[in-house]
Amino acid sequence: MIIGSVALTIRIIFWLGILNAVTGALLLFSCRCVPAMRIFKGLMLHPWYKTFFKYHCYLWWVFWTSVVIHATLALRVYGINY
Repeated sequence: MIIGSVALTIRIIFWLGILNAVTGALLLFSCRCVPAMRIFKGLMLHPWYKTFFKYHCYLWWVFWTSVVIHATLALRVYGINY
């Protein structure tokens, strides 16, 4: 294994999956098209959302790094079954 312990690797895979889901949701809500939607129109009035909105591009780096590590470890542990 990459890390040495299969149990530790599986835990890392699990937490990276959680990080993928959280950053995916954050990317959705920081998307440039969200303020145009009627449901979210009021968000741009809040200063905290404008601050959060600025970090959309940085969230992509976190997301894709997490996805690549998650997929690499998962393929290493579980393999590809056909």
